[in-house]
Amino acid sequence: MDPQGVSMIEVVIESEHRPPPAFSIGQDDDWKVEWRSLKTDDGFSTLSCEVSREPFDFIMRTRNGWYIEPDPLHSIARKAIRPAVVIIILSLLIHTLEPGLVASGLLSESFAGSYRIGPLDYPKLLFFSFPLFIVPIMFRIIANLRDIRSQNRYISSPLEDISVSMQVDGNGVELFFQDIPVDVMPNRARMQVGMIVPEREKMLEALGREEGKQSAPGMSTLLPDRRIAAGEELGTGVGESIPLAVSHPRLLLLEPLRVMDSGDWVDLTSTTTRFTLPGPSQMWPGSIYSALIAIHWEIVVDAVRDDGTRMKWVMPILIPDREGLDPIVKLPVRSGRIESSDQLG
Repeated sequence: MDPQGVSMIEVVIESEHRPPPAFSIGQDDDWKVEWRSLKTDDGFSTLSCEVSREPFDFIMRTRNGWYIEPDPLHSIARKAIRPAVVIIILSLLIHTLEPGLVASGLLSESFAGSYRIGPLDYPKLLFFSFPLFIVPIMFRIIANLRDIRSQNRYISSPLEDISVSMQVDGNGVELFFQDIPVDVMPNRARMQVGMIVPEREKMLEALGREEGKQSAPGMSTLLPDRRIAAGEELGTGVGESIPLAVSHPRLLLLEPLRVMDSGDWVDLTSTTTRFTLPGPSQMWPGSIYSALIAIHWEIVVDAVRDDGTRMKWVMPILIPDREGLDPIVKLPVRSGRIESSDQLG
């Protein structure tokens, strides 16, 4: 989506809770999020919502604990779809121009013409290009079957949470692993910050729209059935749900933060006791949660289970308010797709 083609949403937040210190991320001609104090000449509509320093319940349900890393074939299949489509379109184009290409000597007669199967003729080139077109689809099927098997394996034998003690130190966090499940090996860890997708109801209210009528830019119509993925529930996960999630009270595939920045990875193979995770190079606001703007901090541990399943453990953390922050020039927006968001890249 082109940010310049979407109108900026500006509202006055009315809440019983203390507002966070002012901050600004991004620019007016690009994606931008800003929280500032009210000015006398502001004529924006008023929106009532809760403003909290503690994460909401749905965040603790969806971004806390162990998650399974999607099969790598998902990413390979997604990268292979575009060249596969180009190849099959070129095959049909060449078949259309075959008489001229053969006459000019640019195409061998062995590749020209068609094969008759029953009452229909099929271009010869399609017998070479169509199998390439099927490969990404087969990769998707195989990857989804592997993901379902991994999720069912975890459901039958879940992991205990990692027990840690933590102390916020400036723009970083000092951690001490008190207890780690015996059947998992941590590889690396990092500290990251991002933004939670705004609540659908409040977003429509801020835009002055009603549910059941024209949807907001970037949102689909509200789906009637119970949803598993948060993006689909909010109407922002437009498209098919990949990787496939099994029916379970807790989602086992971690959705990426649509806006996210992180510190460097810290290697844990040499130590799993006390270590420090640096924060992002730019100073982000502290933890703040509201219906429209939610700054969320968390720790991610990349690990491998004894059976070879790649896992990640996520723990939300609370960062105190930060006063006098310099504006962040670029809002780091990324893909919302689990298999291609490079969330752990």
